[in-house]
Amino acid sequence: MKNILLVDDDPFISDIYSIQLKNEGYNVDVANNVSMALEKIINNYPDLLVLDLNLDVKNPGPGDGLNILNKIRQDQRTKNLKVIVMSNYSERDYPEISNLSSLGVAKIFLKVQSTPQEVSDTIKEILK
Repeated sequence: MKNILLVDDDPFISDIYSIQLKNEGYNVDVANNVSMALEKIINNYPDLLVLDLNLDVKNPGPGDGLNILNKIRQDQRTKNLKVIVMSNYSERDYPEISNLSSLGVAKIFLKVQSTPQEVSDTIKEILK
């Protein structure tokens, strides 16, 4: 069974996607902040990371998610981890996220334009 780490600070989103992915047969772990996410990535090395870019409602923006991506890509143990991003941000909002593919992101979803089934179908393809 494949292991997925879902990183999102919104409990509603985490619950929806956790339920969907568990129903698809995946083991799902959840982290809601940068330090928890990095700890779980290092200690449990998931098969796939599903990452929200904004993890701090007090300081909106993609900084936290980009921080996680940069750290895992610089670490030899995690540099090849498969990643998809689910975010409310587009390149129009934050041009700095235009280079996500160079950070090894396999797919980017805008939350408002995606369903849990679409995300799950993409995960299934990535983890084949």
